[in-house]
Amino acid sequence: MNFKEKIKAGKFLITSEIGPPKGIDTRTILEDAELMRHRVDAINVTDLQSSVMRLGSLAVCALLKQNGFEPIYQLTCRDRNRLALQSDLLSAASLGIENVLILTGDHPSLGDHPETKPVFDLDSVQLLQVARRLTEGFDMKGNKLEGSPPKFCLGAVVNPGQDPIEPQIIKMEKKLQAGAEFFQTQAVYDIKVFERFLSKIKHLKTTILAGIVLLKSAGMARYMNKNVSGIFVPEDLIKEMEEAKDKVKKSIEIASRLIKELKPMCQGIHIMPIGWEKKVPLVLDSAGL
Repeated sequence: MNFKEKIKAGKFLITSEIGPPKGIDTRTILEDAELMRHRVDAINVTDLQSSVMRLGSLAVCALLKQNGFEPIYQLTCRDRNRLALQSDLLSAASLGIENVLILTGDHPSLGDHPETKPVFDLDSVQLLQVARRLTEGFDMKGNKLEGSPPKFCLGAVVNPGQDPIEPQIIKMEKKLQAGAEFFQTQAVYDIKVFERFLSKIKHLKTTILAGIVLLKSAGMARYMNKNVSGIFVPEDLIKEMEEAKDKVKKSIEIASRLIKELKPMCQGIHIMPIGWEKKVPLVLDSAGL
């Protein structure tokens, strides 16, 4: 079964992600992907993560596809106008890449080229609508596509820790109406916050993959609490990381514990290793996945 078929079948899903290199040497990311073979249902490829210039998501997705993996093509609204966005979606489909995660994208001021002019011609809801329209055989202006239309499994993101949460839910509803078939969430560290979020979206019938970001240090946790909207790492987890002699072992332990608690609540887990891709199999082993 492909990813879309697994969603429809109600299979518990496991996804992870890799970040393309700042260059053209793809050996390391292909090695990282190999470690996840038969362990995850699909691999996200980030699109200029944190607004840092890197090898493109589409090229890496194509390489993964060629090597027998099922990629999820992350596509942001930040860098492209509506012409380029539609063209890149068609390009992905022509390469057999059907899973697309649509995001707004981090502002360029946060990255390594802060003087970059942002585009944001479309927002994530509009781009979902455009992608769905392409699958119906028409471009954004209603012009008919030649030949068979592309097939997509469209995904979106949601931040369950945002306060207030209501704007996130309203946007989630719009994304569902626009064609989103699954959601991957921002990092979850507080189970009670995630439970409250789920209680408020009971009316929405969709597939939720809870996000897990591997903690590397207490400093990283405090930085996220201060600077990343919607992420809250509880003080007891920060203390665990601070007191741990083996930070990697403790990080894996915390991630696997969170996964075990989240598993009964949602339809899948999305692991964001942020440079620790080689630790993903250890997390899955520890979590019993």
